[in-house]
Amino acid sequence: MQLQYLIFDACDDGEGTGSWEAMASVRADVLPIVMDEVRAVEAAAQTDAPGPRGALDDGGVWDLDIQTLPDGDGRVSVTITLTGPWDWGEALIGRLSGL
Repeated sequence: MQLQYLIFDACDDGEGTGSWEAMASVRADVLPIVMDEVRAVEAAAQTDAPGPRGALDDGGVWDLDIQTLPDGDGRVSVTITLTGPWDWGEALIGRLSGL
């Protein structure tokens, strides 16, 4: 699946770990499509996992946080944040984004 709604911004901590965040504010009728993209990111991350999932401070190697909130005027805001090894995350997001 190539992502259409989730466009990720990357941040490198300079020590080999990165975070990638995307946010989409969509009408409620488009929400299922965005959530399909979220599930695709999660499935790809789990398939190519570089180690256990969990908070980095708790011994996890990668993690994924998903937030959905009403955004007013019938819109919903979806935010997804992926953290993990820089090379792994860049390859994963690049593959999903068609880069």
